[in-house]
Amino acid sequence: MKPTLVTGASGFIGWHVARLLTERGHKVRALVRPTSKLRELDVEPVTGDLRDAESLERAVAGCGLVFHVAADYRLWSRDSNELYRSNVEGTRNVLEAARRHGVERVVYTSTVGCIGVPPGGVGDESVPVTLEEMSGAYKRSKFLAERVALEFAASGFPVVVVNPTAPVGDHDVKPTPTGKIVLDFLTDAMPAFIETGLNLVDVRDTAEAHLLASDRGRPGERYVVGSENLTLEEILGKLARITGKSAPRVKLPYAVAYAAGVVTTGWARVTGHPPKAPLDAVRMAKKKMFVSHDKAARELGFKPGPVDRALERAVEWFRANGYC
Repeated sequence: MKPTLVTGASGFIGWHVARLLTERGHKVRALVRPTSKLRELDVEPVTGDLRDAESLERAVAGCGLVFHVAADYRLWSRDSNELYRSNVEGTRNVLEAARRHGVERVVYTSTVGCIGVPPGGVGDESVPVTLEEMSGAYKRSKFLAERVALEFAASGFPVVVVNPTAPVGDHDVKPTPTGKIVLDFLTDAMPAFIETGLNLVDVRDTAEAHLLASDRGRPGERYVVGSENLTLEEILGKLARITGKSAPRVKLPYAVAYAAGVVTTGWARVTGHPPKAPLDAVRMAKKKMFVSHDKAARELGFKPGPVDRALERAVEWFRANGYC
């Protein structure tokens, strides 16, 4: 069996994809930066960078499958061009290397942020969406990267796109913005909340969907990988039931949250430290990202479980690993 390359195996979704592949008997090669750590994974590390095309040639050589999960996932950066170099040009570099080396299939990890959501409704892969609707450099860079992946698929190279929603669970090392909600709840760093909504999914189900996309996905198609549409207030209520802690009761008006985003993001440009309330994150929160995963269920056989157990595992993992 040829090796399977996973980019981003030191990250949240990528770690779970790599773990599941090894459990299923794949020989996994992981692209990692020199500073990255691969915890608890039996994989072959290959040092490289999405912006270094030569390192990607070494990583891809001899592989049959590629799961391109890596991305620069930051909602604030002093230099937004860094996100475009990693997410857009990095994706192009991975796909060009994969095509040159005759890789049989690539699964590209996009984001639910690239899915259209009608006002007050539920989005899916069929809802039109434009670059102008993307808030901030992260979402714009991922939108453009997804377009690169679809261009390769249109040219005949077998690329399948998955669009995960907000994954939650164990091994959220960084943590992700969704994990930060859990961690802020645990550390009493969320005295208030705003009216918003998102779709949560167990990160283990997200990894399973990647393997299903590799086996059953149609090249050139996008698949929303999600589970439950929940308001932030509902998520905090679930965390309260899991932990026995009280959920915050104060609901901030959007205008107050926006003002906080302006102030903290402006100060971040002075200090160089990430803001506690990135303005791009506040702008994203204005729109409830409620979506349907019916297409993935129908075409891939994707059957996500409830998110309560995933939230429990996130709480257990953060506590066991000294985050709170």
